[in-house]
Formats: sequence, C-alpha cells, structure tokens
Amino acid sequence: MAKYPQLISDFLTFVKINSRSDEQSETVPSSPRETAFLTQLMTKLTALGLSDVHQDPQSAYVFATLPATSTQPMKTLGFISHIDTADFNSEHVTPQIVENYDGKSIIKLGESGYELDPKVFASLKNYAGQTLITTDGTTLLGADDKAGVAEIISAAAYLLAHPEIKHGTIRLGFGPDEEIGTGADHFNVADFNADYAYTVDGGPLGELEYETFNAAQAEVQITGVNVHPSEAKGIMVNALQLAVDFQQALPAHDVPEKTSGREGFFHLLALDGTVDNAKMTYIIRDHDRATFEARKKTFQAAADQINAQYGVNHLKVMMKDQYYNMREVIEKDMTVVDLAKHAMETLGIKPVIYPVRGGTDGSKISFMGLPTPNLFAGGENMHGRFEYVSEQVMAQAVDVILQIVHDNTQQAK
Repeated sequence: MAKYPQLISDFLTFVKINSRSDEQSETVPSSPRETAFLTQLMTKLTALGLSDVHQDPQSAYVFATLPATSTQPMKTLGFISHIDTADFNSEHVTPQIVENYDGKSIIKLGESGYELDPKVFASLKNYAGQTLITTDGTTLLGADDKAGVAEIISAAAYLLAHPEIKHGTIRLGFGPDEEIGTGADHFNVADFNADYAYTVDGGPLGELEYETFNAAQAEVQITGVNVHPSEAKGIMVNALQLAVDFQQALPAHDVPEKTSGREGFFHLLALDGTVDNAKMTYIIRDHDRATFEARKKTFQAAADQINAQYGVNHLKVMMKDQYYNMREVIEKDMTVVDLAKHAMETLGIKPVIYPVRGGTDGSKISFMGLPTPNLFAGGENMHGRFEYVSEQVMAQAVDVILQIVHDNTQQAK
C-alpha cells in the first residue's frame, strides 16, 4: 500500500485497542474505552496537520477539518465513521496477515480451532491474489468500523501531502456507539457544517447504500401468577407460556431467517423469565414506512389479544422507533449518491446498490438534514470471530474517497 503508507499500520493499531460500546450504559460515550480511543484519535488528527480538531460535547464525536485548497465555491463534503465495535469479545485482538491468498484454501484462525473455509464463507473466493487480515479466532477483528476510520484518515493524509490537489473544505467525523444504535442521536449537524456526507461503514467492494430499514425496538413485559403446581388449576398463569403464545401470535414467516431483500421482520432478540415474570426483547424492521407502522400495530395487537383472553393485562408493550429509511430524504436530491456512483465507475469499481437490511449512523444523520449514504469499507463476516478484510479493498475505499473529492471539485468548475 505504498500510495497510502499508514493505512494498514493505522488499522492494525486501531483494532488492537478495545473500544467496544456498552448497551447497558446511559453515558455518552457508553464506555470509557471509547472515550480513551477518541482522545488518542484527537492527538493523531492534530499531529497529522488537520484543523479545528475538537470533540463535540453533545455527541462525543471527534470532528476535524481539512481546509480547502481552492478558492472556488463548492460543496463541503463530510466523511464519517464509528470507532466502537460490536458485542463480541474485543479484548486482546490479534490480527493475522494472510498474504497472496489463493481464493480456495482454508485459513486456520490461530490456535482457536476455528477456520475460514470457502465452502462455508463463499466470499473468500473473491479475494484470490489479495492480502487478507483475519482474527485469531478468539475475538472479532473490528474492521467494522476501524477500517473506515483508517481509510478516512489515509485519504486526509494523502490530500495533506499533496496540496497541489485542489478541493473544497472537507469535514471528518469519528463517533461512538453506532453498534448500540445511539451513536448519532446527538450528532451536531450545525457544528459538522457539511453539505453532503458519507459514512464509510459498509462491507465488500462497491457497496453504496442509501436505503435502510425503518427500525423499532420493543420490549414485552409479562406478569404471571405463580402458585404451587399442585393447586395451579384455574389459578396459575405461566409468564413463560404467555411468552410462547405471544411469539406464536406473530406472523411465522416474518423472521430474519426466512426473509430477504425488502421483506421486513419481527426478531426476538432475548427471552428471560420464570413462571412469575418474563421479558421479551424484539427488533421490528421494514423498508416501507407504511408497512413498518402496520407491523408495530400487529405487534401491539398480539399483546392486546392475549390480554383480552385473560381479562387482565398480563402483557405490557413498550416500543420506541430507532431510525428510519434514509431513502426518504436522499431520493429528494440524488446528487450525493450520483457523486459516489460516478467515482466508483471512474475507478472501474461496479457500484453495488441495494436496500440494506440494517441501518447506519447515516440513517439518523440524513433525517437531521445532512444527506449521508454509506460507502464500502471492506469488511466481511462482521461482528464475530470470522471477520476479515482485504488490504487491497481498503486501499480502493481510500481511492473512492479521493475520487469523490476530485469529482466534487470538477463539478464546481
């Protein structure tokens, strides 16, 4: 990666730092680990020569500016990534380097007993001749989204090293808590001050995403009546049985393992309880807003029906929206998508545009008034021990960022 000499060394440094977010926390950031990483990042960005490096107090995002090298008026671009990792072991990450992978061999993940087998992980076949970075099988890797962090920084470093390249003002943003769904809740659009932005948080080469799920999280609290089984008839109400009844009242097909594309679902994430009390945690997803609202009504109706059968409100539903499909915002002005699409095509990269079965920080940021689609960062099999990333694809992600900057300059002429 001679063109971007710090790209891989930065990435390897970043992934070895535990910055996992904490869903049980109510602080921002949710974990002191994230605070420490963001502090280190501020030091690095300042040393790199970026301007106005600061941490926004309301969101904990670290912002930085790459000043314009052109006096010509043009759109201000922003590039954003998150620094936290998902809820999988992220302590003592030990990356493996697999050079010149042949696209067909099994990769042993350290001494863990786990392996990457192309018969299981067909995506490996796409990486013949490339250098892969994998885990040792005991942790995740953290390419989601420390690949994005490293790629944005490498793009900035390249532009700083080449002041002859004309461009407008570029904003950089690095934030916490994306993996727990709260990272962009307090994103300061006014402080970031960009016209268009991109999260660099996608997967394989070419991903360009501007359509996400609409999302809600729901909790069902169930209160039973527990008495001794010997005298239970007509008295006992088993909270666990009510949980089973509730799950069965939802559409059987509408679960993640049976849906794809734009099909939505109800996903039971957790069930804890006893005869006396139980709690169920769900996420509800759909790309279409009207269908999404209908799903929430179906969910509530399932609880209402069971409560009506007993004449007592044994089930209590608490539901909150998490984010919405950013296509509603972006399709009003597709400039930001067209710019990225053109950049990829210029570089010979086929844009892969499809509805994301998930969300990004860009979902929330777009609804705050800053259109923010998502670019690929390169990671595969994210959030677990089988995660890996290609060094060559990471470099191509930097290429795309720089091409977007170039094309934005050309459009201004």
